[in-house]
Formats: sequence, structure tokens, C-alpha cells
Amino acid sequence: MASIGSVIEGKFEILKLIGEGGMSKVYLAMDKRLNKQWAVKEIVKRGRDERNEVVIQSAIAEAHMIKKLDHPSLPRIVDIIEHTDVIYVIMDYIEGEPLDKILEAYGAQPQEVVIEWAKQLCEVLDYLHTYDPPIIYRDMKPANIMMKPDGNLKLIDFGIAREYKQENLADTVNLGTKGYAAPEQFGGKGQTDPRTDVYCLGVTLYHLVTGHNPAEPPYELRLIREWDPQLSSGLEKIIQKCTQLNPEDRYQSCAEVLYALNHYEKVDDEYRAKQKSKLRAFSIVAGAALLSLGVGITGQAMKNQTNNADYHNNIQMAEKASTDENKIDYYLRAIDIKPTENLAYEGLLNAFKNDLAFTVEEEEQFQKKINPHLVGFRENPDYADLAFEIGKIYWYYYDYGKTPDNDNQITRVKSSVQWFEDAITYGSAESEYYEMATVYRDIGKFNQEITLHIEEASDQGKYSPYWENIKVMLELIDNNPNESEIVKLELYKLTIYSIETYARKFKSDGVEEEDIRSVIESVKKRTNDVAVTTEKTEQIKNDVIDRFGNTEKAVDNAFRK
Repeated sequence: MASIGSVIEGKFEILKLIGEGGMSKVYLAMDKRLNKQWAVKEIVKRGRDERNEVVIQSAIAEAHMIKKLDHPSLPRIVDIIEHTDVIYVIMDYIEGEPLDKILEAYGAQPQEVVIEWAKQLCEVLDYLHTYDPPIIYRDMKPANIMMKPDGNLKLIDFGIAREYKQENLADTVNLGTKGYAAPEQFGGKGQTDPRTDVYCLGVTLYHLVTGHNPAEPPYELRLIREWDPQLSSGLEKIIQKCTQLNPEDRYQSCAEVLYALNHYEKVDDEYRAKQKSKLRAFSIVAGAALLSLGVGITGQAMKNQTNNADYHNNIQMAEKASTDENKIDYYLRAIDIKPTENLAYEGLLNAFKNDLAFTVEEEEQFQKKINPHLVGFRENPDYADLAFEIGKIYWYYYDYGKTPDNDNQITRVKSSVQWFEDAITYGSAESEYYEMATVYRDIGKFNQEITLHIEEASDQGKYSPYWENIKVMLELIDNNPNESEIVKLELYKLTIYSIETYARKFKSDGVEEEDIRSVIESVKKRTNDVAVTTEKTEQIKNDVIDRFGNTEKAVDNAFRK
């Protein structure tokens, strides 16, 4: 059985325990060959234990089911290792936080955010339902939805999912989570089908948008506007239809739910009322507007003035604070006042990286502030500038998975991709960082995807563009005399690592030996020229210098005639 520091199959080194249930444990592991992190689910076999046997068979079935699937909102299973006394399922490690923890920390989520989440969930459920044969998930709830650092969702835990079989009249006996599960999931009341997932989705949206847990007494679903009258009646009608007790009365597919979500405003009672009484209301509203205009403008101006003063006061206090801890506290307060403006976020990021590390705890603080407002924030013209800076802090400072024996550079590079993607998507091609953001993104995506390409033998042609991007990045950094020492050294380290790892692949993709050796010599000179001022950058510099010999040997072996 696994223990911290042990190695499974000579490949997967166990780093730490990250989850535990009644019959299984989940560990974070490092693939020593590919320098990639995986989640390892360990299920111990127990002789003469019928319940354990059910869990074992369920886990194997789950693993084989997921292994067939390919969707960005689903985890991948890459290996199933069965020993005499234990089974290990090797799967994607998903960084992020489950939505139930976000609900615990912050309560009901903003309506617009929930609707965006709902659309993602509809898309992945529709993918499962239209698979051949269809797959019914059956356990939709906030705890099984992971929000990644990039704001996108992953659906996890397929323990009770099943393939839909036309001939099954009744397939389910008490499977599902009370409060979220559809009536047909209990007591053999018919076969579960896509409409079962429609019900579970509706209950999940109810919990997310109201903050009231349907899995707690009195186990009832009230109309969402009874909890918050400001919520949309259109969304209320969608949730109400999803959660009808009779499957025939629900939406018949998640594609129908998705369509309704895309048009929820058009079914609002308020929308219909406005259309019917627009002419009659115009004169009343106009008169009222004239009467209240002065009061409204004055009140709003006073409110804005107060918010602006409080916002800038907190930023000024942060700038004057003597410790990073106090700076962070003031910037967080400022963000609470104006959660979709750059200034406080930029100060917060600078405070985080003052010690040359962006810790997991700091990331959690940051994500909790920005994620609930990300949809609205993306409408801010300045958001792309911030997204670029967020990408850089992940790329250079994120310390998740870092140990004395393990450099987490590839994890950092991959974690930054979505932020650089946002910088490109929401920014202008004329901006000064656009080209660099594109190169950062492309290098990151290469490292995200290359393992899968290698496994599928579809990696040919991927290495030459990667090599060109490395050279472009070196040139961009070299042309910026104000670039920091850590940025330069991390890039030199990535360059040397890439040559050492992919020298043969570069050759097979047509990269010339002379070109590679020229880059090595350039990196050698640049590395030696960097004047380091901290212990961390001195260590990075020494690590790069120590790799030069191995890198040149890798090139020798690749181009040996």
C-alpha cells in the first residue's frame, strides 16, 4: 500500500494524501519520468468483504468508463494498476476547489456566475448523454464540481455513473445523494436516464444561487425568489422545470436546458410585463424620473464618492504598510469594495511575490476574490492587462508541488495558460504584451498537451513550433534590459530542460544541431552574466549551470551519426 515517499511501479512517487473516504484514499503523485503530477486513487482489497468487493468493481467500472471519454470538463484516467491486495487508478490531478467549499465560505453565488457555470455543466452532461452508449452521471452536486484556477469547471467522481441500457426497466436502488437525487434514483421507480441528470442539475443550481442546501432538513425546494426577490424569474422557472418530480414534466435533455439558460431573460415575468405595458408605463416613469432625478443623482454620487474614498484609502494604507501581511490585508479590503478594478489586484500580486513565492494559501486568497466576479471583470477593458500579470505570477512564482527534490516549473507553466489566454482574448493585438502573452500561452499549452500526444503517438510536428517559441521568448527577454533576474533565470532553466528532454524530438522535427548548440552557448553566457541578489535566484542560477553538461550530452546523443 502507498505511503509518502513510496514509488508505484517505479514511476509514480507519492507526495501527499489529498483525500480519503471509507474505502479509498487519494494521493498526489509525481510521475518521475514525465515530471508531471497525477492523482492516485488507492482501493485496498479486503477478503470476504462483500461491500468492499462492490466498491472494487465500481471503481474499476468507473475507471474504464472515464478512460473512454474526452472532454475538457472531465478528468482523464491514464492507467489502472491492479495488485493482489490493492488497486491504483492513475488520473488527472485537478487543481482547484469544489463548489461546496465555495458555498461554505461565501454562501449564495452571483446569479450571472451560476448561469455561466450551469452552461458548462449542461455541455458536459450533454456530451455524456449523447455518447455511444449514453452515460448517466447521477451524482451532480456542488461537492462533485471542481472549479479550477482558470475559472473553468471539472466534473469529478463517477462512482455511480452508468451506461444507459434501453432494455433496463429499473436499474437503481438507493444511489445518489439525498436532497440532490431524482425520485427515480430511489426504490426502483424506473430507469434513470438523461432527465435524471436534469433534475440533479436543477437542484445543484438551486443550492448555488440561494445558498440553501437541499440535502439538509427540511429537504425542500422553495421558489428561489422566496429566498432572494432580486433573482431572475426566468432562472426560477428553469430550475422549477428541471426539478419536477415526474420526468415527463422536466426538460427532456440538457441541450434544452442550455437553450433555456441562453434565453432566460426572455422568460422573466418582468420582461413580459415590460413589453405589454411599455407605452403605458412610459409617461409614469418619465414623470417619476423628473421628480427623483436630483435625489437619485445626489444619492448615487455620494455613494460612489464614499466607495472611491474607501477604495483609495485602503490602497494608500497598503502602500504604507511595513509588512507584506498588512499590505495583503488592505488590498483584500480594497478588492471587496471594487472587485472588478485592476489597481488593488496589481498591488496584491506584488505583495504576494515580494518573497519570490506565490504560495497555495495566497492563491486561495486570490481565487476567492476574483472568481466570483470573473464574468463581469472580463468586460473591463483593463482586465487583459491584469490577466497578463496573473499569468506571470503563476509562471514564475507559484510554489504548488515544489519540494527540495522537485522543481515544479512545468506545473507553474501549465497553471498560467488560462490567464495568458485571457490576456490574448480580452486584450488588443496592439498592446505591448500581446506577442509575449501569445508565446507564454503556446509554450504552456505545449507542456499541457505533449504527454497525451506522446501517449497517442501524435506528437510529430509539435516540437519545432515549441523550439521557435523558446527562441522568440529568449529574444524578447534579452531585448528588455529591465527584466528581473528570476524571469531570465527561469527562462534559461526551461530552455535547458527542454533541450535535455526533447533533443531527439527536436532533431526528428527538423531542428538543426547548429541551431540548438548556438542557443546553448547563448544561454550559458546569459546565465553567467546574471547578477543574482537573493538565495533563491542564486540557487536557480547554479541549477542551470549544473545542467549544461547533461544538456550537451543529450544533443551529442541525439545527433550522433
